[in-house]
Amino acid sequence: MSTPRLVIVHRRTELQELLERHATRGQAEFFLRTRGRRIDDLQEHHDCLGAALATVRAAVPAHWRRAEVERADLSRFLLTPEDIIAVVGQDGLVANVAKYLNGHLVVGIDPEPGANPGVLVRHTSAAVARLLQGLGTAGQEACLELTTVTARLDDGQEISGLNEVFIGHASHQSARYQLTTPRGETERHSSSGLIVSTGTGATGWCASIAAERGGRALPAPTESRLAWFVREAWPSPITGASLTEGVLKMGETLRITVASDQLVVFGDGMETDRLTASWGQEITVRLGTRPLRLAV
Repeated sequence: MSTPRLVIVHRRTELQELLERHATRGQAEFFLRTRGRRIDDLQEHHDCLGAALATVRAAVPAHWRRAEVERADLSRFLLTPEDIIAVVGQDGLVANVAKYLNGHLVVGIDPEPGANPGVLVRHTSAAVARLLQGLGTAGQEACLELTTVTARLDDGQEISGLNEVFIGHASHQSARYQLTTPRGETERHSSSGLIVSTGTGATGWCASIAAERGGRALPAPTESRLAWFVREAWPSPITGASLTEGVLKMGETLRITVASDQLVVFGDGMETDRLTASWGQEITVRLGTRPLRLAV
């Protein structure tokens, strides 16, 4: 077996981004003060992340290899099969990373000391050394396999999400398309788009839509089931509003045929990382084949 490599993933702090934009600390502090904020608060969060990263680096076993990558560069980073991914940040960062992985074990690490553990960042930086020592043996099996969702264009492009994928117009215009359910039912829609959610995403955007519609039972994070919802379907002489929600099970597919100039497809709220489908193209959505393996 190859020597494991720990890939530490993090994102730039708000303080770093602010200093990059305003050039000097004094200017950044003035900018924040005009908006009722204190730079000391940003400095505290920045220091917490720095301390957590230092602790994780020190915890890497001596015979392991190590690499680091910022979230913005992850799409260009070459992962190898033996990599173990340490995500240092908030739950959303784990979701952003998931689409680039293929069976890699993920360790979610909360950099804030004393904070309540997140849904995906379940470990403190102080506990990482013991966790890493156990990986590669029986401890590697102590993980949850979280369901993902994949949307694929008919030209072969695809995108995945740990929480959900969204299909709709890039602006606030109505998205026009024909929807085909796994049972073969079809309907033309003019809507605000549709989302297809996993159980992990069922506590967020999907939950608010489900609550407005009487509380459809949503899937659990490890369940091989997806929930889909059409947002604000508008009935007209040529469009309907009867096929607006449902469930996708293993092997089932939701098909969307584009009837607008252009629709976008993106996962987990990352609109900058998206696919674009033009008129007549077909988008298929189904359960992902690469679940996220989250160390517990």
